[in-house]
Amino acid sequence: MVIQQISIFLENKSGRLADVTRIMAAAGINLRAISIADTADFGILRVIVDKAEVALAALAKAGFTTRTTDVLALEIEDSPGSLAKIMDLFKETGVNIEYLYASLEKNGNKAVVIFKVQDIEHGLKIVRDNKIPVVENL
Repeated sequence: MVIQQISIFLENKSGRLADVTRIMAAAGINLRAISIADTADFGILRVIVDKAEVALAALAKAGFTTRTTDVLALEIEDSPGSLAKIMDLFKETGVNIEYLYASLEKNGNKAVVIFKVQDIEHGLKIVRDNKIPVVENL
């Protein structure tokens, strides 16, 4: 199962991240995973939320530019070497990882890692074939 990530394009100036989080809070949106990357001029805030359509509408109303992307959320053991095993599997099977980040969610001794892969269908097939737990709802 793939989940929807929202990318929000931000001017690289003080307070823009606060604006986004305030808008989401006012709309009753709960953040499940978050990552930010920046350059000198702009940043890309990537989030997974509990109510994507509501978040998209609230952000659009506030004038933010957004884009949605399908990603994989995988549940892995929260222990040394667990991520390396996934990385080795993806390397051996030709799954190209564009980026990844960890979720705010955790289930006991399991961590949730978000993967943006080049070919989502191929990545999902490899994950399913190897019985790696996929998180369907964050």
